[in-house]
Amino acid sequence: MEITHADNGQKGAVLTDWRPEDTEFWSSKGSAIATRNLWISIPCLLLAFSVWMVWSVVVAKLPGIGFTYSTGQLFWLAALPGLSGATLRIFYSFMVPIFGGRVWTTLSTASLLLPALGIGFAVQDPNTSYSWFLILALLCGFGGGNFASSMANIAYFYPKRTKGNALALNAGLGNLGVSVMQFVVPLVITAGVFGAFGGAAQSIAGGGEIFLQNAGFIWVPFIVVSTIAAWFGMNSIADAKASFKKQSIIFSRKHNWIMCILYTGTFGSFIGYSAGFPLLMKTQFPEVDALQYAFLGPLVGALSRAGTGWISDKLGGGRVTFWTFIGMIIAVVGVLQFLPLGGTSGHFWGFFACFMALFFLTGVGNASTFQMIPSIMRQEIPRLMPDADQATQLKQSELESSAIIAFTSAIAAYGAFFIPKAYGTSIALTGGPAGALWCFAVFYAVCLAITWFYYSRKNAPVSC
Repeated sequence: MEITHADNGQKGAVLTDWRPEDTEFWSSKGSAIATRNLWISIPCLLLAFSVWMVWSVVVAKLPGIGFTYSTGQLFWLAALPGLSGATLRIFYSFMVPIFGGRVWTTLSTASLLLPALGIGFAVQDPNTSYSWFLILALLCGFGGGNFASSMANIAYFYPKRTKGNALALNAGLGNLGVSVMQFVVPLVITAGVFGAFGGAAQSIAGGGEIFLQNAGFIWVPFIVVSTIAAWFGMNSIADAKASFKKQSIIFSRKHNWIMCILYTGTFGSFIGYSAGFPLLMKTQFPEVDALQYAFLGPLVGALSRAGTGWISDKLGGGRVTFWTFIGMIIAVVGVLQFLPLGGTSGHFWGFFACFMALFFLTGVGNASTFQMIPSIMRQEIPRLMPDADQATQLKQSELESSAIIAFTSAIAAYGAFFIPKAYGTSIALTGGPAGALWCFAVFYAVCLAITWFYYSRKNAPVSC
């Protein structure tokens, strides 16, 4: 095993000889190194999702502690992390081959300290301006951006036969950060967790007090530990180095854009439903304490992603994705049956059960679509580069697969903005969210047709 500046497997070095498809190399050296990088990457990504989504809880609490913003102002504060996170993913998609996985994971994880500390100090000062809160909302998008680079990095470490499961674990347990945040933050803001170092409590209108600063401060020690672990425990792969110009070839690949659509159907749904689920429950079933159950949706989606990647490795990502979209259409129709429509009071538990099915299926689809991308490019590159030798074709397919995985995640992340916005628009125009849900069902039908035509039918152009 050749390593820059060392030949003893020292952590934190650049790997100059990386051959995961070589079974002897993988079993003797590669698997252990890849596993170490994966299990450092996962908590870094979990924290990124927690910081990205924490703003939704903070915004909901601002009016109660004296910040008198209009509903429109609060909406923009809630929406901006989704917009900035998705946009940053586009740039983060190309960072690992430029800087190296170890360096970029360290930097991107450390960047989470800015919004975490910023939130903690800003909410304690009643004179904090709306402009500063807008900046903090945008900074929370750092957490959303991290997913693209994290997935691109892990994709380089694993062979095709286990890549789907590795990506599912990284993404699924990383996605768990949304549920962890929705569970932890309501608990830590009720007490002075950091004592005198954390600052004084804020009085709530109507009585009582909270420590809203803890919504930001609680992540700081974990971010510091994860940043140190990434610097000293992870590796960069020399063969993964590439300029933006070299990676930008994916914009000419048809399947890059097709997979953007399919991943928007799966991950875009997961993150959008996660952001909008509490508000949807509150508006449709006001008698129910929505925050008591909100964390369960992201929890189910994250665990299903982490636990079902092996199914796609075994059965094929295209086939699993096809059946996932069928299930999602059925689940959305089920949600519609239990909404309080047409003068009925609806049925909360039926609504909740169908949404849990939706979250579960988004997780399965998240894993299967990401398993498809390396398989597709392994078949496409030999066709696109017929004169290249096998080693060159393999290297190019790994480069493009990683870049496509990251870029599709960037496009899909806009679901964090558009799904809650669709609920709001539907309610404003029709008095209920049914219009938005029917639109989602139609979109899943389009994704189903695309999956069948290109990837899962007999004699598909790229069977996977």
